[in-house]
Amino acid sequence: MSDLKIYMDKDIDTDLIKSKKIAIIGFGSQGYGQGLNLVDSGCDVVFGLREGGGSYIKAKDYGLKVMSIPDAVKYADIVQILIPDEVQAKVYENEIKPNLRAGQYLMFSHGFNIHYGYIKAPEGINVIMVAPKAPGHTVRSEYVKGMGVPSLVAVFGENKEPHLQLALSYASAIGSGRTGIIETTFREETETDLFGEQTVICGGVDQLIKSGFETLVEAGYSPYMAYFEVCHELKLIVDLIYQGGIEDMHYSISNNAEYGDYTSGSKVIGPDVKTRMKEVLKRIQDGSYAKEFMLEMSENNSKRFKELREKSQGHLIEKIGSEIRSSFTWGHKDKLIDKAKN
Repeated sequence: MSDLKIYMDKDIDTDLIKSKKIAIIGFGSQGYGQGLNLVDSGCDVVFGLREGGGSYIKAKDYGLKVMSIPDAVKYADIVQILIPDEVQAKVYENEIKPNLRAGQYLMFSHGFNIHYGYIKAPEGINVIMVAPKAPGHTVRSEYVKGMGVPSLVAVFGENKEPHLQLALSYASAIGSGRTGIIETTFREETETDLFGEQTVICGGVDQLIKSGFETLVEAGYSPYMAYFEVCHELKLIVDLIYQGGIEDMHYSISNNAEYGDYTSGSKVIGPDVKTRMKEVLKRIQDGSYAKEFMLEMSENNSKRFKELREKSQGHLIEKIGSEIRSSFTWGHKDKLIDKAKN
């Protein structure tokens, strides 16, 4: 195992990023979170958005500096592309690339389009990445609390200095220097991120929760009790793991729960699951998943994606969960997401 280098604010020239003009392309979750943090850190930030669009209106409501995407690119030293992966290449070709100049930085928070070759930067353009390991709304909420979320940084190509220093300074300005920044590569970030999302933290957890919920409901138990046992309590367990690892979680739960973990967990998540995980990883590594995703979002006009989303939103657990959360203070107080504003 290689030595782990974690950069903190004390290791970083935190003023370096303040000498650069930054264009944030997009005002979705990450654009909102990173952009507002940069502004509050004293950086020169402009938002490149489609005039009159929903994001344009939200950004203007915050009193932020907004321009068209081409004008924002011309203005900036750093162009941070924070629009959805599936539209980045088209926007890049039509509105960003024609307005680039030598010495500028293209920045990403996910290596997808660079790693799989959907975006190819011209000669003389530096490509870097700062990838916060949390949704943008959490990037913002942690920063406001005086904390931050960890980030990964990477430089595309062989010549890392001084580009790595600039990436570190940017990461510090969004709050990551308060918690820790780790250097990686575009390939490693992209492939591990997709794998984690698909098999564990999104896809795996999503299906595990729904399967547990359905098993209890189909056995005749109250869907409200099922929701509490397989969904609501998950946050409490994950918080323990987040702070102290699996060992701390085991220390906190009852002996009964811990014994059940050891004896039943592997019956549900066994060797066959790991085999299927390897199949998922292979499709990520060879580009098959990327190709399928991009075709679905373009040529298929997101038809299957929308059907899958509608099916998920119509699941009984969503109805039950909404009813329960609306009846308790923890269901609607201090929510990270306000769709009308961010």
